[in-house]
Amino acid sequence: MGALIAALPFVGELLDKILPDKTAADAAKVKLVELAQQGELAKLQADTALATAQTEINKVEAASTRLFVAGWRPFVGWICGLAVAFKFIGGPLLFMVAQALGHPVDLPKIETEELWPLLLGMLGLGGMRSYEKVKGAA
Repeated sequence: MGALIAALPFVGELLDKILPDKTAADAAKVKLVELAQQGELAKLQADTALATAQTEINKVEAASTRLFVAGWRPFVGWICGLAVAFKFIGGPLLFMVAQALGHPVDLPKIETEELWPLLLGMLGLGGMRSYEKVKGAA
């Protein structure tokens, strides 16, 4: 539907050429704009309904006391936190202690290029939630 709105100037010029009566051409342009706006409004309403439904599902999940319903977000957060802690604190400490004791250690490599988007996204959502709580919107 966005393509229709983008094409309105071209279609308007085409209507001016096809319909010799200026009043009829203007009426056709108005009808075309109305149809485009209705389509955009319908799409916006559908997107809003989908977001609202997902928000309600999130509320139900968060209110649940069952570990496998409400616990997956904290689980993912803990996994990300543990991976970062191992990558930057635990792993280097383990490596230094093993070297000091004379044991060569080959630590597993944690590929962080897939971890960072997940962790930062979760931290961003957590920050937004905290901000909402402070402002009283949550």
